[in-house]
Amino acid sequence: MKQGAQGFPAAVRGARGEHTQSEQPIAQPRSVVRRSSVRGQILDALRTALVTGELHPGQVYSAPVLGERFGVSATPVREAMQQLALEGAVEVVPNRGFRVVERGARELAELAEVRALIEVPVMMQLACTVAAERWAELRPLAEETVCAASSGCAATYAESDRAFHRALLSLSGNGQLVRIAEDLHRRAQLPLVGGPVRHRRAELLADAAEHTALLEALIARDLDVVRDLVGEHFAGAD
Repeated sequence: MKQGAQGFPAAVRGARGEHTQSEQPIAQPRSVVRRSSVRGQILDALRTALVTGELHPGQVYSAPVLGERFGVSATPVREAMQQLALEGAVEVVPNRGFRVVERGARELAELAEVRALIEVPVMMQLACTVAAERWAELRPLAEETVCAASSGCAATYAESDRAFHRALLSLSGNGQLVRIAEDLHRRAQLPLVGGPVRHRRAELLADAAEHTALLEALIARDLDVVRDLVGEHFAGAD
């Protein structure tokens, strides 16, 4: 199959739609799942383009043009963009498309402050109650952030970074907390307007090293170190 930009298929072919009287009603849901898969792949590709700065803050992009770029129709692109609008990454421009949100340093600082207000107390509570064995189970995720940082790819690191924080907070058993925190985290990972793409390799490695150090402190139940590391992590969050 011919490949389009980002390695996405240049054509997404559905089933022929033929059926017989004996065919079970599952036929239509299969088509729905296939379409959802396309939308999900487009959403992932657009998120990557946003994190890396390939889609520029302040610029307007139309669904048909992006559809040509990814080798699909405008429909899954439009649906993905609507999801990104809900996440605060883009905004709808009537009759034109979607504008990438311009995010300044102040908004980034505000996001870091809100994340700290939510996550720091939870992390300190978990540090006192979660067994060392449970924290140790998260070592592969911490190591994955280091590997992702070593690649120098901001999008790859962003995904592993969220996965690590999501796993930490999931130990609280509060699904609403996890979803809200991840939404804030995702917003904070978008690039600033008018500046170079952030997350240079050295910065990624330093951030990943804090994950590893935090996990070891949690395993050792060293509350002073946990408090310092969590505070530093959000103070430098970007």
